Amino acid sequence: MRKWAQSILSDLSEDDLLDVLLVLTELASNVFDHARFPARLKLRKSAEPCVVSIVAEDASPDLPRLQPATPDSRRSRGLVIVDQLSEQWGVIRRLAGKSVWAVMPCATTS
Repeated sequence: MRKWAQSILSDLSEDDLLDVLLVLTELASNVFDHARFPARLKLRKSAEPCVVSIVAEDASPDLPRLQPATPDSRRSRGLVIVDQLSEQWGVIRRLAGKSVWAVMPCATTS
């Protein structure tokens, strides 16, 4: 998944690419850890202005919750990371499940 995203986002600055890959990984991990299949991951980049949109769709009606992590927590940091790195994020209920989305501003190297 990360190689697929890197190929699509190859013109992003290194810092922005790393941030996007981290948010993408956290949203995908949440699907595998907490959701029901079928699931789908969408990635889109607009050029002007440079914005990356990530959407993780799954069949679970359970909504994710932003929970504070303690220093000794082994888990529960995923949405905290998404919240910190994204310009905006949220959840949309769907007829069969939900979509968790994040929007991230970016800069290109070209």
